[in-house]
Amino acid sequence: MHQQTKSPFETLKIDVLLFDGFSNHCLANTLEPFRAANSITGQARYEWRLLSLAGGLVRSSSGMLVQTEMATATKPPCDYLMVTASYGHLALCSSQVLSALRSLCANAKCLVGLDTGAWLLAAAGQLNDRPATIHGHLFECFSETFTQVDARQERFVIDGNRITCGGAMASFDLVLSLIGEHCGEIIRLDVAALFLHQSNQPFRTADTKPVRSKLVSRALVLMDENIEAPVPIPVIAQHLGCSLKSLQRRFARSLDATPGQVYRHRRLIAARSLAESTDLSIAEIAARCGYENASSMTRAFKTQFGKTPMDMRTD
Repeated sequence: MHQQTKSPFETLKIDVLLFDGFSNHCLANTLEPFRAANSITGQARYEWRLLSLAGGLVRSSSGMLVQTEMATATKPPCDYLMVTASYGHLALCSSQVLSALRSLCANAKCLVGLDTGAWLLAAAGQLNDRPATIHGHLFECFSETFTQVDARQERFVIDGNRITCGGAMASFDLVLSLIGEHCGEIIRLDVAALFLHQSNQPFRTADTKPVRSKLVSRALVLMDENIEAPVPIPVIAQHLGCSLKSLQRRFARSLDATPGQVYRHRRLIAARSLAESTDLSIAEIAARCGYENASSMTRAFKTQFGKTPMDMRTD
């Protein structure tokens, strides 16, 4: 299992190495969940730099220009080096590019190949004797070209400090998985819900089991449908046709929390969204999120986010 978990107050540093022809869809699906995790937790859990070998503007496959810093091995080390390429990856496999890439890889704790970035990492000898994957359209060619790599047809593969995935949607799923490791499963669910991801689909990697049961997913739906008038947890268990103890065990196994803790968290996330995006009074927000009065919600809100709802509006 991948081990990059840090303390709640330590920021994970991500360097994203871009090459001309990269997929901006893949880039957005990688960075936006990290941004959302920072926003939801109220902490700078992640920070990132956009890099290229030459620095300056890099053009995506759709023509979008992105400003980058010059990537050098003298920069401060990073937790993740995410190599992002798409079209034109074969032309990038020159001795000069691969030599520069190896130097950058030595400065990172974990290497990540996104889309055809896995091809460049393999060409640089960074995936030898490792399980890895790549965009589905290139899988057969990838496995034939790099026989020293254990090529696997997975959405993404995590093998210690080597991570690979193929395509933009796989990148989104991968980042959600990493957020679950770093910030906890509840935050992963919040990020997934923010992007309207079908979070009732259990996530798998090459070496892990689904992270939660259908019973937990059904319970979460009931919670989200009853934010304004919270349903007692025993009633939720009865509605789902299971015992209270069974429901509690499933939540502990899947989310490392009780159903009540998760329910309160989701109500507070709803309150935060209303505080940030509407002009509703704090009392009205409290009522819409199942609190009897504004004071009790404000206390719970500050405990959760370190700020009051009014603080959120004045930042």
